[in-house]
Amino acid sequence: MNREKRGTDAPGDGLRATRVSREAGGRIILDGVSVAPPPGTTVGLLGPNGSGKTTLLRVMAGVLAAGAGVVTLDGRTLAETGRRAVARRVAVVDQHAVTQVDLSVLDVVRLGRIPHRRAWSASGPEDEDAVREALARTGLADRAAQSWHTLSGGERQRVQIARALAQQPRELLLDEPTNHLDIQHQLELLALVAALPVTAVVALHDLNLAAMFCDRVTVMKDGRVVAGGTPSEVITEELIADVYRVRAVVTPEGPDGRPSVRFLPGEAVHGRPEHDERAGP
Repeated sequence: MNREKRGTDAPGDGLRATRVSREAGGRIILDGVSVAPPPGTTVGLLGPNGSGKTTLLRVMAGVLAAGAGVVTLDGRTLAETGRRAVARRVAVVDQHAVTQVDLSVLDVVRLGRIPHRRAWSASGPEDEDAVREALARTGLADRAAQSWHTLSGGERQRVQIARALAQQPRELLLDEPTNHLDIQHQLELLALVAALPVTAVVALHDLNLAAMFCDRVTVMKDGRVVAGGTPSEVITEELIADVYRVRAVVTPEGPDGRPSVRFLPGEAVHGRPEHDERAGP
């Protein structure tokens, strides 16, 4: 896929996790994970269920504390940066969002402007412009007055994307944002994210979507990073067998040779295959 992502004008080296570890219930969830997305890129975070993707995103957002290691924003820890400053810079789209309050789509998207307003202050013209642009970008302008509770799961996910865009972040963390979307909206959503002038880290299950839309991919297994690089460097038949325990055929497609994955039905991998050195340690 030939696309050009606009660069950010953000100073510093952006959002980084360095040797981050975390335990829960006596189990290691993250084990010395380091992730440093190049500013302005879209990075796919891949790996099977339980590999630590969601926990890593929450630690990078400051929602969870790391047991060891550090997360920095332009070289300063999140604690040094301050909660409000982090909220202005980093937007998060969770896998599931619920509310018992009867909010309209417009109300939900306006929540993205809270970090930019003083306490108890009303929305200003700049806030409303950001909200309108976010609604338009996500195709929700005609749904602004609709109740959140009447939306489908996929529509709610698009509203959460719009809320994050209204925040006008420089870093965008998304946890499996395509889960409840049909194919058309999956493609539209990831094309939108990939074109935004932000650094985006997107947890995905679909390897083909990652190959199509991500500049780089990071693969996790059992709480560790096992591979990182461009999709063509990382998404190999050997890595898929090692990490996902299934066999697949990977072929380069398009002018830039991005990999296309075709899984072989019934071809589960038994035992541990030899590791592909190109896939990392």
